[in-house]
Amino acid sequence: MKTPLFNRLRGYVRVELRGGQLEKLLNLLTTDRFAFWDISRTDEQTVTLYVTIRDFFRLRPNLRRTRSKVKVTERHGFPFVLERLGRRKTFLAGIVCFFISIFVLSSLVWSVDVEGNDKIPRGDIVQAAREQGIYRFQWKFRLPDPDRLSRELQAKLPGTAWVGVEMQGTHVRIKVVESARPDERELMSPRHLVAAKNATITTILAEKGKPLVKPKTNVSKGDILISGYIGDETNRQAVVAQGVVRGIVWEEATVEIPLTLRHKVYTGESKTRSYLVIGNRGLQLTGYGKLPFERFETISDHRTVEWRNWRLPIGWLKETLLESKIEEIPLDPEQAKQMALDQARAEVVAAAGPDAVCVGEKIILHEKSDNGKVYMKVLFEIDQPIAVEQPIVP
Repeated sequence: MKTPLFNRLRGYVRVELRGGQLEKLLNLLTTDRFAFWDISRTDEQTVTLYVTIRDFFRLRPNLRRTRSKVKVTERHGFPFVLERLGRRKTFLAGIVCFFISIFVLSSLVWSVDVEGNDKIPRGDIVQAAREQGIYRFQWKFRLPDPDRLSRELQAKLPGTAWVGVEMQGTHVRIKVVESARPDERELMSPRHLVAAKNATITTILAEKGKPLVKPKTNVSKGDILISGYIGDETNRQAVVAQGVVRGIVWEEATVEIPLTLRHKVYTGESKTRSYLVIGNRGLQLTGYGKLPFERFETISDHRTVEWRNWRLPIGWLKETLLESKIEEIPLDPEQAKQMALDQARAEVVAAAGPDAVCVGEKIILHEKSDNGKVYMKVLFEIDQPIAVEQPIVP
């Protein structure tokens, strides 16, 4: 029979009753409404049962009436636990100190995070928060209401449309929404659009100004592509030339690639280390000893203790060390050549800008294999914007 939780809290004992009138004794206990259970007879003059502590001290009158004796064989329940802890004062003090430490650590602010800021420096936000009492190791009960903190921070931070303060356990998160400002337009003086490089024109679209070249025309660096003058010789006006001009530019690239590729692989061997983490410090618990491998990669799993919405500064860290090694894979010269071309093409296109497109590879100037590498010089045809501004000087 399972003991009710209420009896465990009050405490109960298992007793052994001896005498010649046990039936009469049990009837008296039932009449007086004693709380007892799990009755078992061991012999003709012995009965064992469980009884609450409160009713145990009421047994004496009935024992005298039936000339019976009682012996306590087991003790259970919360009062006896407290009694045992009372005899172990050091252990009890440790438990009390542990819960006090948990309460104290969970009452402090352990980190302040800032989110959403782009133009406003994080240092300005942290400084404004410190002036309002938000900083590490601050007592949480000393902080004002989050709504009040939000209003005061927004008043101290110009350029914010909204500031929110959110408390999650021992962490304070400050969320910032910056106010949108229209971009200031740059004052422009009259100008031409000229060629930045020697190229063959592929596209020219003039929004303002007068185009001076046509597609499939070769231009040199500095040639005017879209003039900033409109009108004729007698009625001429200077404007800010605007438009898009694209052309094919020859770009030379020098690349080298080894004939042997090296890459990292895992062997399957691993080792685990565990730490008890308190705040920013960790105490290693397992995984002592010298590592059985030289090259490895570490994978960390950090977990903290959470209770409801409170994140306590106590947790554990598990590190898994995976053994790795470097493998070498030989490449065929043709395969290495293709990889070198792909690498060179990507580098040239990236250097030409986000709107550049590679349209061809015309001439391989130089190719050789030496010291386990392939060396190449290649000319690429890159279709890219080539127009740059040139102010018109009166």
